[in-house]
Amino acid sequence: MEAKNITLKSVFLDFKEITKAGLAISVVFSSVVGYLLGFSEKYPFNFVTLLMLVIGGYCMVGASNIFNQIIERDLDAKMDRTKNRPLPSGRISVNNALVLGFVLTFVGLLVLYFINPKTAMFGAISIFMYVSLYTPLKTLTPLSVFVGAFPGAIPFMLGWVAATGGFGIEAGTLFLIQFFWQFPHFWAIGWFLYDDYEKAGFFMLPTGKRDNKTAVQIILYTFWLIIASVLPVLGFTGKLELSIIGAVAVVLLGIWMLYWAFKLYREKDAATAKKLMLVSVTYITLLQIIYVIDKFI
Repeated sequence: MEAKNITLKSVFLDFKEITKAGLAISVVFSSVVGYLLGFSEKYPFNFVTLLMLVIGGYCMVGASNIFNQIIERDLDAKMDRTKNRPLPSGRISVNNALVLGFVLTFVGLLVLYFINPKTAMFGAISIFMYVSLYTPLKTLTPLSVFVGAFPGAIPFMLGWVAATGGFGIEAGTLFLIQFFWQFPHFWAIGWFLYDDYEKAGFFMLPTGKRDNKTAVQIILYTFWLIIASVLPVLGFTGKLELSIIGAVAVVLLGIWMLYWAFKLYREKDAATAKKLMLVSVTYITLLQIIYVIDKFI
């Protein structure tokens, strides 16, 4: 048998893939936004804290993704989208993946703890719920998306907790926004990857089918997302504020996303679902940017 040619580049690429670097970076970005929204005269900006949040956050998300892929390695081998990942393809052994996962967990929790204990606590809750609850439930019930929305919503509020050392109405509002966002986002993914998910027995859609009821739920949760996104303009969310102009920009973003949700209801095809997924990613990214710009202008 010909020996595998292991290079620094191949190790880097496998690390990037097994930690899902693209996803991890987007999650860390939301934590950075939460931090930028949280710091104030009372809680001054600290670059070292922000850097620790980035490092600790990436480690925790990376570890979650590694444990997820260890548990799902046999199922990943059945799907076209995932069969070439490091574990099902054999480029990384399960033992090596486990070691890497535990190392990243330890480093991530330690770094987050040095920011403050509450940040580490929420990081630990996130990785526990993602690995121990969401991952096994994916093959059992569509409620897995509901359970997964909890760890998925933590990173946005984690930045606020890192900046202030506390959890209040502000962090809760950031959590609520990202919580409602998860549903149209992941149901859109579940729709256009339905056939691939079916091979592995994953239940990602609320009704289990690409039907009217699923499409209606996507529309409803998009409405809830828009409402949650403009709550700070009402003045009931403590130090988390949003101007009228910022709220208008957020509502316009929401109308754009709602348009694609209604279009999916009409078309019920994979292409529209994929477009909705891309729009949802753009929505949450631009919303976070609007929140930051609105704070400093």
